[in-house]
Amino acid sequence: MDLNVTTLAERPELEGAMWSMKDLWPEFMLYDPVGWATMGRIVRELPEYVLVATDAAGAVVARAFSVPFRLDAEGRGELPARGWDEVLNWAFSDLRHGREADTVSAIEVTVHLDHLGKGLSHRMLAAMRENAAARGFSELVAPVRPNGKHLEASAPMHEYAFRTREPDGLPHDAWLRVHVRAGGVIESVAPASMTVSGSVEQWREWTGLPFDTDGPVEVRGALVPVHCELARGYAVYVEPNVWVRHRL
Repeated sequence: MDLNVTTLAERPELEGAMWSMKDLWPEFMLYDPVGWATMGRIVRELPEYVLVATDAAGAVVARAFSVPFRLDAEGRGELPARGWDEVLNWAFSDLRHGREADTVSAIEVTVHLDHLGKGLSHRMLAAMRENAAARGFSELVAPVRPNGKHLEASAPMHEYAFRTREPDGLPHDAWLRVHVRAGGVIESVAPASMTVSGSVEQWREWTGLPFDTDGPVEVRGALVPVHCELARGYAVYVEPNVWVRHRL
């Protein structure tokens, strides 16, 4: 597929089409409070870390977000257990305080619904690596959301993340496999990478499920079950991700 990848800083006119692109994200994921507060800020304050891919006709077919942050800082040093949420908090704290970044974290790679299965996620990851390297960074990290894990919501992420296939020994999960083939190394699990909480009524609206019993509820698109507290009127989803480290 003929693909042109640019930063949003270079082509700001693509922002509207980028946001309106059809995708497969489950609705409940839009209500992570950290993502809600920061995704728009990436576009406004760090557009050089937003990649947009267009096809030969100029239509937007994929996007990729990343953020620079300082890993070698007091209280840090290791990739955080709170994964996606924490690295976004770190990135904007560093930006506010003027700390020099030493690492780039991937935040999202999304492919247009009509162009899935064409290898675009691999090409966007490669472009993200190239963009980070071109800006002087030697490392890209990624809190990866394994795209097959939702089919095994009850499986522990610590087992799933390191599962391999025969005969090549590559990861069982397709999206983790893309990262490893690109040179990434699976480092650890972020057990609380994203947290979405809401009332039982909100979860019913987001998912179309009854949420009428206490305990775990398997939700389409969720990597682990959502915990429902019916008597208290709320449910909470705590998503684990997998940290992958790329040397550039």
